[in-house]
Amino acid sequence: MNARVVIAGAGPVGLLLAGELRLGGAEVVVVDRLAEPTTESRASTLHARTMEVFDQRGLLERLGTPPNDPAGHFGGIRMSLAGVPSSYPGQWKVPQTRTEAVLAEWARDLGADLRRGHELTGLTQHNDHVEVELATPDGPADLRATYLVGCDGEQSTVGSLAGFAFSGEMADKEMLRADVAGIEIPDRRFERFPAGLAVAGRRPDGVTRVMVHEFGRPVGKRGGEPEFGEVAQAWRRVTGEDIVGGTPLWVNAFDNTSRQAARYRFGRIFLAGDAAHAQMPVGGQALNLGLQDAVNLGWKLAAAVAGWAPEGVLDSYHAERHEVGARVLANIRAQALVLLGGGEVEPVRGLLAELLEYDEVRASVAATVSGVGIYYDVGPGVHPLLGYRIPPEGTRPGSAPLLRSARGVLLDLTGSAAWAGRAAPWAGRVDAVTAEPVPEGPLWGIEAVLVRPDGHVVWVAGDGTEVESALRRWFGAEGRAS
Repeated sequence: MNARVVIAGAGPVGLLLAGELRLGGAEVVVVDRLAEPTTESRASTLHARTMEVFDQRGLLERLGTPPNDPAGHFGGIRMSLAGVPSSYPGQWKVPQTRTEAVLAEWARDLGADLRRGHELTGLTQHNDHVEVELATPDGPADLRATYLVGCDGEQSTVGSLAGFAFSGEMADKEMLRADVAGIEIPDRRFERFPAGLAVAGRRPDGVTRVMVHEFGRPVGKRGGEPEFGEVAQAWRRVTGEDIVGGTPLWVNAFDNTSRQAARYRFGRIFLAGDAAHAQMPVGGQALNLGLQDAVNLGWKLAAAVAGWAPEGVLDSYHAERHEVGARVLANIRAQALVLLGGGEVEPVRGLLAELLEYDEVRASVAATVSGVGIYYDVGPGVHPLLGYRIPPEGTRPGSAPLLRSARGVLLDLTGSAAWAGRAAPWAGRVDAVTAEPVPEGPLWGIEAVLVRPDGHVVWVAGDGTEVESALRRWFGAEGRAS
């Protein structure tokens, strides 16, 4: 059977990518070895940039209004995210199961073919396609794909079979984690004890998530997930509290592994999310990093399938996201050092706490943690908006509704539609729209901007290049079929 794009992995990253591809008109099949969606909500934090992306695609109506915590942290040191320049500052608490359910429904509604209980077992890459071997409930099966994307997690089968190389640091510290019913303990936010670190948070349904790290204790060599007894014993040694009588809903361990694929693309095969980068899931950055991989790749891959992708656009996925990933992984390694270190890191923690009181320092760190500071090298020009996401509240109406269809946008801010005709030869790929800039806002005084489907600005009027040049670079030749 043939498919234009096969995605391995039906987690949040694979499902968001599937929806992005369908918006671009690409046929997509998502395969996952699990017969049913996971019931474990390991990742539960959405940051500002991810909420903006969901708003761009109209997903917030499906998601509802999740609880928001204006306070984030850096390595367990409290840090306000309330001042992040976004419509969605703070941390938005959404169970992973809910995020997956919303994205699965959306992708299916758009026409994605989701096949659970289908495990990728082999692949062979050719010049013009990829042969994918599957183990299915009905026996072995094959798929012929134009492109294959591995969104199948840290132990990616796609990455392993395709021979992607990784570099980085293996784990030497870990945290034990469990969702437990039937216990009564105080809520704790990265509380440090002489023997270790403890986190506890009780949900409205009465389930408490606990996380514990013992200073100096090496990574367990258990060959699988820990038993709840191990978590309870560690919790008692660190806090002195007894949780052994609780009922564990699930238990796992995560560590400070920090590894990144040398390349995110190998011919017709791509990696995204944890398949491309393994990192400690601290502060919710891992999930958000992966979701933003999907938004960057989706429209580019759909353009290649449709036949209009200009030269270099597919390679820009690696160029852009590898650099962002490296920066986030460095940020997470720094957090892991100050979070999991013992008494020896207390002077560093004290200094960081003082520095984070300065607005400029906090704003810089918060921009990285929240994702709103993501920058891509998009070519010629020096305007400070180039390469950054379009300010969501820079226009009336806001920019998010303009990106619903995952097409490019030539945004005319003159009030006269003077620029609309310039995008006419790309009408199948770019929408020419008008909007009113917010007085004295980030778009005030600018005549027009060109925005990619992922929301990043690639051209600003008056910045030394013609809009047609930017349109060709990002949206192909004039008059090509859409």
